Amino acid sequence: MAADPLSRVFAALADPTRRDMVARLAVTDATVGELAEPYDVSVQAVSKHLRVLEDAGLVSRSRDAQRRPVHLEAEVLDLMTKWIERYRRQAEERYRRLDDVLASMPDDVSPTHPTDVSPTHPADVSPTPHRCTRPGGNRS
Repeated sequence: MAADPLSRVFAALADPTRRDMVARLAVTDATVGELAEPYDVSVQAVSKHLRVLEDAGLVSRSRDAQRRPVHLEAEVLDLMTKWIERYRRQAEERYRRLDDVLASMPDDVSPTHPTDVSPTHPADVSPTPHRCTRPGGNRS
């Protein structure tokens, strides 16, 4: 079963080496050998990484005389950007609604019970004694 295009793109970019290759290809096209230079792996291993990126539609290879440069297909990144932006807007709207609720609350609201107060800093939390019960009923 073939994964949807967005899943293939995210899966391809899950690997740090492939993300680095995409970052380098965003600057300029490169051959497989040029892409392999900074890595301590074989050209064959880099070719396998490129195949995953190709299958996801992130890169393409062309022929330029004797060179076969790898080219970043930046429009595929738009697919990811649209997906991320959709959920970023939804989260932003939730925070905006929370801000509205907080802004509408009176400033002098105090908690009704001391346990309703949450410490704002870990140092504000005083340690409480903790008792453990061992099997057999012994307390430590």
